[in-house]
Amino acid sequence: MTPPAATARPKATAYKTLPAFENEPFYDFSREQHREDFLRALESARNSFPCECPLVIGGKRRKTKETIGSYSPSDHKMLVATSSSASVADADKAVASALSAYAEWSRTTPEHRASILIEAARMMRAQRMFLAAVMVYEAGKPWREADADVCEAIDFLEYYSREMLRLGGPRRLQASILGERNELRYSPLGVVAVIGPWNFPLAIPVGMSSAAIVCGNTVVLKPAEQTPLIASLFIDIMEAAGLPKGVLNYLPGRGEVCGARIVSHPDVRMVVFTGSRDVGLHIIRGAAATPEGQPFVRRVVAEMGGKNALIIDSSADLDSAIPDALHSAFGFAGQKCSACSRLIVLKDVYDSVIEHLAEGVRSLKVGAADHPGTQVNAVIDEEAANKIRGYIELGKREAKLVAQADIGDLESKGNFVAPTVFEVSSHTHALAQEEIFGPVLAVLKARSYDEALLMANSTPYALTGGVHSRTLSHLERAINEFDAGNLYLNRTTTGAIVGRQPFGGFRLSGVGSKAGGPDYLKQFLVARSVSENLMRHGFVPLVEADGEGESD
Repeated sequence: MTPPAATARPKATAYKTLPAFENEPFYDFSREQHREDFLRALESARNSFPCECPLVIGGKRRKTKETIGSYSPSDHKMLVATSSSASVADADKAVASALSAYAEWSRTTPEHRASILIEAARMMRAQRMFLAAVMVYEAGKPWREADADVCEAIDFLEYYSREMLRLGGPRRLQASILGERNELRYSPLGVVAVIGPWNFPLAIPVGMSSAAIVCGNTVVLKPAEQTPLIASLFIDIMEAAGLPKGVLNYLPGRGEVCGARIVSHPDVRMVVFTGSRDVGLHIIRGAAATPEGQPFVRRVVAEMGGKNALIIDSSADLDSAIPDALHSAFGFAGQKCSACSRLIVLKDVYDSVIEHLAEGVRSLKVGAADHPGTQVNAVIDEEAANKIRGYIELGKREAKLVAQADIGDLESKGNFVAPTVFEVSSHTHALAQEEIFGPVLAVLKARSYDEALLMANSTPYALTGGVHSRTLSHLERAINEFDAGNLYLNRTTTGAIVGRQPFGGFRLSGVGSKAGGPDYLKQFLVARSVSENLMRHGFVPLVEADGEGESD
């Protein structure tokens, strides 16, 4: 599949400095021109389906006999792409290709690597609407969600290029004694396995891969089985931007086959993963093993989801709190790892919140992602839909149904699940503890703010959280006591922006530094300390270092 051509690529520039980082602004779809342009992009993408996604190993594309179909969540009949399905042998070839490319790529300058990311960002910006249109169909993302995904991918490319320039050169450390020079230098690790998710199928794979690449590592990227096409377009862009063959290898396929192989391969130095808790913990356990002959401990960065809570206290502005809760819970059908799945409400305002929340749920517009007015889309696949429906049936048996949106006959057309809200009597109930990853919200009544915080911290996760309050002491306590990697006060709990809200949690929400933040690249590097005695007794002059000279 070839997206609309970007403007001609200028000669690569090895950047030493770049303008200050700025986030890519979102499109304003209230503007007629933006709507018309995006409708054309949707038509262009739709007319190109179904596409083929072959393996890309060492710059060479190859199809496999076994394939995986990627269908639109909104339409069971729309085949978006057919991807090759990599075998264990293919995985070994991809790692070997990355390892071979590493020898040369690791010796390139940070400036050169940053220039390729900057060029890729430029090309992605030129193809932005087409890339978003592909995600509308392949991932089921509504217009604004798809556009935000591309913006975040561009932000990662721009931000990490600047971060590498900041970290790339030797950093002079204060000498402890006269006549001594001390420096800190960063070196790449080697081959990095990147396992991408389907819910942010461009932004997160781009962020994980570009971070590894700009640090001088090489990558084997396995996209989610449901969204191979948008990841393959990223590969095309990186190649067109000038990335050498073998530095970024594309390995679509089944997680239990090629994914399992690359995360355990003895030549893979690091695994970067975004996905479920069970898979993440399996990867972490596997990384701890150091078989005979493996001369390193494999690093893991894993983001594994959450069970995120939003507290509404008695002083909150409900005109803001309730729309924020609805958006946080049901945006992208609750399929963001940052989505609000627990709403904790103080008893004084509980009845009012429940009443208005029910009205809001019943007014949500559920529909196909390519419709401009859609607020809640279909979930990613039938397996996910059935799992979520199982939780809804559990709630109808064991909790109190507050409201459920009417979705008519949409279930017969795609993977649609009705947005649903339950009142839950205990914070230990499954609806308040287990990650559902769909449009289901559990509401809990708290007798006090103390109890609200205890409820918020009662799960094994700590990814995102929020508080709506006009009581300053409550906000201050949340900052100090609410266990969340990203805490949002008087706003939605979703929509972290690169550089502004570095993203990532702790507990069972994941391990590693926050994506889109100043510490992220260091995970892909080895710090080396160099100490030199400047007195130089008996050194060989550099001009005679070929062995012909004599020491002084």
